Amino acid sequence: MKYRTEKDPMGEMTVPEDAYYGSQTERARRNFIDSGLKLPPIFLRALAMVKKHAAGVNGELGLLDPERSEAIRQAAAEVVNGNFENQFVVDLFQTGSATSTNMNMNEVIAKRAAELTAGSDGERVAIHPNDHVNLGQSSNDAVPTAIHVAALVSITADLDPALGDLEESLAEKSNGFRNISKIGRTHLQDAVPIRMGDVFGGYARQIHLARKRVKAASNGIHELPLGGTAVGNGLNTHPEFARRVIERIASDTGIRFREAENHFEAQAARDAAVEISGSLKTVAVSLTKIANDIRWLSSGPRCGLGELSIPSLQPGSSIMPGKVNPVISESMIQIGAQVVANDHAVTLGGMGGNFELNTMMPLIAYNLLQSISLLAAGAVNFKANCIDGLTPRRKNSAACLENSLALATYLVPALGYDRAAALAYKASAEDKSIRQVVLEESALPEEALDKLFIF
Repeated sequence: MKYRTEKDPMGEMTVPEDAYYGSQTERARRNFIDSGLKLPPIFLRALAMVKKHAAGVNGELGLLDPERSEAIRQAAAEVVNGNFENQFVVDLFQTGSATSTNMNMNEVIAKRAAELTAGSDGERVAIHPNDHVNLGQSSNDAVPTAIHVAALVSITADLDPALGDLEESLAEKSNGFRNISKIGRTHLQDAVPIRMGDVFGGYARQIHLARKRVKAASNGIHELPLGGTAVGNGLNTHPEFARRVIERIASDTGIRFREAENHFEAQAARDAAVEISGSLKTVAVSLTKIANDIRWLSSGPRCGLGELSIPSLQPGSSIMPGKVNPVISESMIQIGAQVVANDHAVTLGGMGGNFELNTMMPLIAYNLLQSISLLAAGAVNFKANCIDGLTPRRKNSAACLENSLALATYLVPALGYDRAAALAYKASAEDKSIRQVVLEESALPEEALDKLFIF
């Protein structure tokens, strides 16, 4: 590999010759571990969006000359569109403000912008990563701004539509299963009968409420810290800079972002990220509950509950022929576990604020954005490969109903609790149905029993 030599305030540094990043990025690449984890592309695109609109606003304010402003804007737009992803080489576990990634972004955009200024004679305008690309910003306000933008864009474009489609699919199943009676279960024991449609209606409502919780928790991440620069007091930025940039970000994304009401809070704390992460954890818990129920209801299929039939997607065993496993539910449950773990990491990250800055922002960004991505993809897959293909096994549901001791509950109005309980215990001891025992004991005539046992 060939190298070039660059200079920065700390001295000389060799950098791969074909790299768009520069010396500050290379120092960071060498200083930190190679965990294999990096800040995700959606974060990088959000940060590049900040740079794009910052360049445009700085040009309007007369702080950047038109040529530099336009070149930086174009270069940043290329990064927003997904170009140069292989040039972002700083590990996730870096400086807690993500300054190294911010400088990685500044250097890539600066080099690409300089290329865009090249004339026919090859001469380029000098574009400095700090003085020009980072103008009016600090890592301390640009990075949390990018976290909020990336999170809300991902929620709006991916997660909420995925949950909405899943809710609709569950509601359709609720309607389709409305006439199917099945045994209810509490404490993993038989309870009184319930409609399969009501079960799925409950699932649909869970997802509906999950969407509402995420929306309510999103209010805080509509506020963007941009404009606070290093410590929240806006040093070295134009007083109109943040408002104008945020207006452009809002226009670009179609999301009503707004400038933080208090920049000191917005930079010192990551409470809004912790709040939205908590709502994502609740979504994960809801999806896990539904996935686990379906896993149990489809168990067997002959020696388990077997009240639902799941789509047959792949062989379930390397040794047992014909076995089909609830793989999509299991996948969803694992996603739920990961999101709950991510929330713990985000919570610990939120506790990493000292004085005027949180210094666990890369960790927060990675885990928060991964949770959104996992839940969105998981919900899409759960709907398409599990919920949509569920079919009821009516005979199994009817058999469970007929054999359940919980039917004794229907006898209480006519016979009283104690008499009904005695009949249930007798049915259990003699391995008979409630109906059999009631008729044998002449506790009620068959006609009266039929009227009671309407499910």
